[in-house]
Amino acid sequence: MPFDATFESLATFECPDWFRDAKLGIWSHWGPQSVPRYGDWYARNMYREGSDQYRYHLRTYGHPSEFGYKDVVQLWKAEKFDPQDLMDRFVAAGARYFVAQAVHHDNFFNYESAIHRWNSMKMGPGKDILALWKAAADDRGLPFGFTEHLGAALTWMAVNKGSDRRGPFDGVPYDGTDPAGRDLYLDNSRYLQDVDVPDPWYSDDPAWHQHWLEAVTEMIDRYQPDLLYSDGPLPFGEATYAPGLRAVSHLYNTSARLHGTNRAVYQQKDRRPAISAVGVMDIERSQTPGIHEKPWQTDTSVGDWFYNVRDVYKTAGHVIEILVDIVSKNGNLLLNVPQLPDGSLDLECTQLLDDLGAWIKVCGEGIYGTRPFRVFGEGPSSVVIDGFTEDRVSWTSSDYRFTRRENTVYAFQLAWPADGRAVIRSFAGESVTGVRLLGHGAVPFEHAHGILVVQLPEKPPLEVANCLAVDLQAG
Repeated sequence: MPFDATFESLATFECPDWFRDAKLGIWSHWGPQSVPRYGDWYARNMYREGSDQYRYHLRTYGHPSEFGYKDVVQLWKAEKFDPQDLMDRFVAAGARYFVAQAVHHDNFFNYESAIHRWNSMKMGPGKDILALWKAAADDRGLPFGFTEHLGAALTWMAVNKGSDRRGPFDGVPYDGTDPAGRDLYLDNSRYLQDVDVPDPWYSDDPAWHQHWLEAVTEMIDRYQPDLLYSDGPLPFGEATYAPGLRAVSHLYNTSARLHGTNRAVYQQKDRRPAISAVGVMDIERSQTPGIHEKPWQTDTSVGDWFYNVRDVYKTAGHVIEILVDIVSKNGNLLLNVPQLPDGSLDLECTQLLDDLGAWIKVCGEGIYGTRPFRVFGEGPSSVVIDGFTEDRVSWTSSDYRFTRRENTVYAFQLAWPADGRAVIRSFAGESVTGVRLLGHGAVPFEHAHGILVVQLPEKPPLEVANCLAVDLQAG
């Protein structure tokens, strides 16, 4: 039966197996805000006097009354963008789905739009970025999705209506007041404020709700995604018109018409059960403390969301440990790899993908298609669940994370034991019939009094998160 635009109907959503099995996706969080190479939220902070990005913009391009975001957009050329080569790299790194950015809070569309002229076909690159990404994903059989960050744009972009409060440009309006850019900069002066995060995040303007729905409907109709992500809670979830619910039902019904049953996934960040039930819960730069009953996702980035020359990147080892911990708790990892404004990757990101792929070749058996064991792990160490905290954990040789496929449990060792023995206490009541060290082969073991002791080789196959495949007697 078709989905209705109600919480009751959308709560019947069932997560498709492709998403549950995939575990790892790559995200291209890329657009004209990458041009300055100075980080996330550039289109907002360049209008916030005193911010790092304001100072950088002033010294690099000029004052935002004279050279604004509409001018930055025209500098984005994507001249080295090769989605076919990039998709090969992502697949080799272990990605089983791919997600592109359709529009960020900057109100610039990364596809050819019939309803908004500020798009990548008519401005900047002269390319339909989403169409090119989708073709590359389709060629490799990868589920394709995209993210929309449009809901907050009306309030988020309001700072472009301001002016400096001191200095030689004191009182000179920023270019957001220029009528020529009205459809990019929006009619939002009533939301002008000088705060880090707009409040409210979403506007209560019914006309804006309608515009958002028309835009997201256009995206769905053009690209028939397997995944749609909204950056924030379900957009305008309390509005009488229910634009968010209408978009989600349209996503699922479109997928069902194409495939015979819905295979699409909707993601948003409201953790309340009644809201998250309409799709898959997403947690930005954090995760759950334990096994979550329903599939969920962490989205994070190797560094900043948009390319940032100041970045200190996560290492491949850190990413792998995050992935293992998330998968043990019934989650997926969606990883952004920042692209340069020309569309290419820098050497550090390329190396990280290579290192991730090398690990996946050995340990992917314990990742893809698995489900949680009865416990997600054992040992004294754990990730810190505190907002956007992603510090690397100081794991011990007693720390393990588990996944399961049928009668095999995969025990990821988060630190290699100095004495060459892996000691695991979570198999009490089980009968262990064999143990393999992935990348090495069968290893000797003893299982007595509920404690599994495995004799390891002198050298680990991998530098991080080695994996024991523990076969249990069926019963």
